[in-house]
Amino acid sequence: MSARGTSAPVVGGIWAQSPDGVIGVDGGIPWHLPEDLKFFARTTIGHPVVMGRRTWESFPERFRPLPGRANIVITSRPESIPADGERVWAVDSYDAALRLAVKLAAHPGHVTGADNDGGSVVPAPTEPVREVWVIGGPGVWREAAEHAELPLTRVLVTTVDLDVAGDTRAPALDGTWTRHEVRDWERSAKGTRFRIDEYVR
Repeated sequence: MSARGTSAPVVGGIWAQSPDGVIGVDGGIPWHLPEDLKFFARTTIGHPVVMGRRTWESFPERFRPLPGRANIVITSRPESIPADGERVWAVDSYDAALRLAVKLAAHPGHVTGADNDGGSVVPAPTEPVREVWVIGGPGVWREAAEHAELPLTRVLVTTVDLDVAGDTRAPALDGTWTRHEVRDWERSAKGTRFRIDEYVR
């Protein structure tokens, strides 16, 4: 992969977590927050998304692949993923996923799909996109943060104000990251408080 240049996309991470860092339990998300799902969709649609196999499998089948995005899945068994070279790709390493994501970001116009309600078609971008989003899980985020040439430089974190037990935790962000508030604490239609912060470095 060539070194970072003006044409290289920004690599970002995005996740939701409890105040103490829980992001999942038993392969699923321990809350339902429609506002965060909409924020996630608005942020990532039109951009390649990179994920591990467990994250791919955590989505209900009717939501796979995520529409309007190139879905790139990292797995030791690429043949186990229904890759079609149009909406879904399977690779065996993060480095391969990033190379592919950069290539797809530079040559958009091929990824469309119905929205998550099965309704209108999400148009594919026609101009090179500026972002690649790493959407999970923790091991993939850590690899992305430590990548030598195109590391994560932006992270969007939704904090859900719930005390939940879980078996999967978000990676810790150290002092090299600077926090900026995106949305202060507010209450969702479901009654749960949440906030959204951006971290950059």
